Amino acid sequence: MSETENPENQSPDLLPDPRWKLLVFYLCFYGFMTQIRPGESFITPYLLGTEKNFTKEEVTNEITPVLSYSYMAVLVPIFLLTDYLRYKPVLVLQSLSHISIWLLLIFGTSILAMQFMEFFYGITMAARVAYSSYIFSLVTPSHYQRMASYSRFSVLMGVFTSSVLGQLCVTFGGTTFMTLNYLSLGFMCFGLILTLFLERPKRSLFFNRREPVCNGTTPSELDKMNAGKPPWYKAPSWQKLVFIRMLKELGTIVRLPQLRLWSLWWIFNSAGYYLILYYVQILWNEIYPTRDNRKVYNGGVEAASTLLGAITSFAAGYVKIRWTLWSELVICLVTAFQAGLLLLMNTTANIWLCYVAYIFFRGSYQFLVPIAIFQIAASLSKELCALVFGINTFLATVLKTIITIIITDKRGLALSVHPQFYVYFGYFTLLAVVYLAASVCVAVRHNSCRKPQEAATAKELCSPVNEVPSEEKNTELATSEA
Repeated sequence: MSETENPENQSPDLLPDPRWKLLVFYLCFYGFMTQIRPGESFITPYLLGTEKNFTKEEVTNEITPVLSYSYMAVLVPIFLLTDYLRYKPVLVLQSLSHISIWLLLIFGTSILAMQFMEFFYGITMAARVAYSSYIFSLVTPSHYQRMASYSRFSVLMGVFTSSVLGQLCVTFGGTTFMTLNYLSLGFMCFGLILTLFLERPKRSLFFNRREPVCNGTTPSELDKMNAGKPPWYKAPSWQKLVFIRMLKELGTIVRLPQLRLWSLWWIFNSAGYYLILYYVQILWNEIYPTRDNRKVYNGGVEAASTLLGAITSFAAGYVKIRWTLWSELVICLVTAFQAGLLLLMNTTANIWLCYVAYIFFRGSYQFLVPIAIFQIAASLSKELCALVFGINTFLATVLKTIITIIITDKRGLALSVHPQFYVYFGYFTLLAVVYLAASVCVAVRHNSCRKPQEAATAKELCSPVNEVPSEEKNTELATSEA
């Protein structure tokens, strides 16, 4: 039995709760139930319909942009409060914000009310970090990967179930969008009750840790950074000092090529991806402006795209290539494919073709997400990994907000949805060209480095004194491939 599995060799801080399996199951059930919002897929047609009767310009240029502003404003405070308050209070805040969203959707009648709705929506999006990191406080490091997959799967299945339920209610039950919103409000109230029964963990990644362990177990990144330091770091303010030290540590880590490449992909591509998600329902309404709710298939499309995203995310784990050589080219091909899908979505008059293009757009993005997570996290501890993803997400949000201010907001260009999608098409095309240039540079550099190696290898083969036994060669080859 390894040290990480032997309770006698572990710090009390790392010992799992004896009820950890039950706690993980409850957390996954909570994650599933809080995603049951059947009215979410139909918010845009609801706002543009007779029940609210907002204009397309109001929804596009005044209401929806608030989501990006809100998300950027609350992301960093919630990221820090999540760890400092140990998850549960932020999850309660998320549930209260969800309830506020649906109360405003049901009873709000003004643009200001809908802007507040988007503000609370930004809070719920930023608070997702509390759910995704909560599970790490319940299990030992040897279970992180499997438990994280369980929690992510429960969320995806909740989104899928919610979308299917909403579509069935609208198409076959003749349910109004207002009724779906009441139904969503009921599920969100139930989610708040579930949140109250979550246990508040005793530890977290940054601000709630015990002293570094000295019993032979593997130290965390924080413990490594404080190894050999004088006892001043144990003062009440040591957490803040360590946090600053971790930021400085990122200065050296960012020089790693794969970490830098996939972090840039996360920043630039996810910014464009979420802008598409925010405005695609407006595009659908522009292409197919039906007043018959039974012919609005937003829920079915979201369900199909979620299912395809889950499948492609799972399949990405089995892709075996030399990522140090082919990462730029793979990103280039996927980004170029997404650019083509955006052009198709914006130029077609067939709503079903637009639906299919959107499904493949989301699926292609989800294919690269687990690869990016692995490439970024491969050489980092969980503390630094959380910090890197937090910084990447914040920078992506800043970029997304800048784009929103320039092209969408009424104080900027205030473009309608079709010109917006032309801008997004140009954005992804530019990214594809940059990735293509980077892949060419990597190929040229690889070839230039391989020729001297081949010459040296040929010289070694001609010298029997320097000949390396075959078994040692295989060992060296395996090491270099790894």
